Amino acid sequence: MILQLKNNLRESTELQNGFLTSELSHIVQLATEMHGAMTLGNKILICGNGGSAADAQHFAAELTGRYLKERRSYPALALTTDTSALTAIGNDYGFDSVFSRQIEGLGKAGDILIAISTSGRSPNILKAVEVAKARGLRTIGLLGRDGGTLKDLVDDAFIVPSEVTARIQEIHEMILHFLCESMDALS
Repeated sequence: MILQLKNNLRESTELQNGFLTSELSHIVQLATEMHGAMTLGNKILICGNGGSAADAQHFAAELTGRYLKERRSYPALALTTDTSALTAIGNDYGFDSVFSRQIEGLGKAGDILIAISTSGRSPNILKAVEVAKARGLRTIGLLGRDGGTLKDLVDDAFIVPSEVTARIQEIHEMILHFLCESMDALS
């Protein structure tokens, strides 16, 4: 078991180093755009399923609370947290609409949607991006594997080149933390 854990650690470290070497300036650019959008009164909406839902909630909490430095609260909302909305929409419209219906009601032009999907193929995430684009939101994908269908739908994609969900999620969390740290530096 120790050998397997050491192999996982090596794989994770190599993936982090490679990904961040190539994408760090891209992350800073996105943080600058997000900071500018929020300064203009726009908000960040975030969605994902399973572990990606947890990442959406974590990121929204870092933005509305604080990350490392005291600053004003940023307007961010994880579309994964309102169980009444999720179950009502899921019951009345189907699970594929749980995020898109919320975007219809909450999203406006100038807002940013961050869609998190390790496969890039989740029907409810795809539909959320389609509705967001139709409403004038900027769409960002945190994706894995080959990016799936989502990579061609979002305005901007971060694709973690791994087939292992755990490794993809580790990089997604790192991206979200680096976005927070960059926005702290901008405030």
